[in-house]
Amino acid sequence: MARQKKQVFSEINITPLTDIFLVLLIIMMVIAPLLDQQGLSLTVPEHIEQQEIQEHKTVNVMIDNDDRFFINDEEVSADKLEETIKELSKTNPEGVVIQTSDETTNGAMVKVMDSARNVGVTAISVSEI
Repeated sequence: MARQKKQVFSEINITPLTDIFLVLLIIMMVIAPLLDQQGLSLTVPEHIEQQEIQEHKTVNVMIDNDDRFFINDEEVSADKLEETIKELSKTNPEGVVIQTSDETTNGAMVKVMDSARNVGVTAISVSEI
């Protein structure tokens, strides 16, 4: 019996590869329009004019680590706090800024907030020293 020589198959079948690329192309074509719709549309001003910095007309209340109250760098007792905020809010109508430290208790901060609300101040901000 004569042996037949096996023929070696040396070609690459690219049909499955082509199918995969076509599926990926279709997926990208579907997803690409959706990517444009995400995010914020912001307009950046081309030229910013330098404006004169205006001084804010707020009452600044600082509370230190020992829960002492300071308005305009002068210490104010807790019982005079509401009266002092009332007087200063007439000339500084933009509100009250409360500056606290890490050691300030919540009770002291609430005391200042209540005092400000009692005299009619509606704009109250809290910041950290």
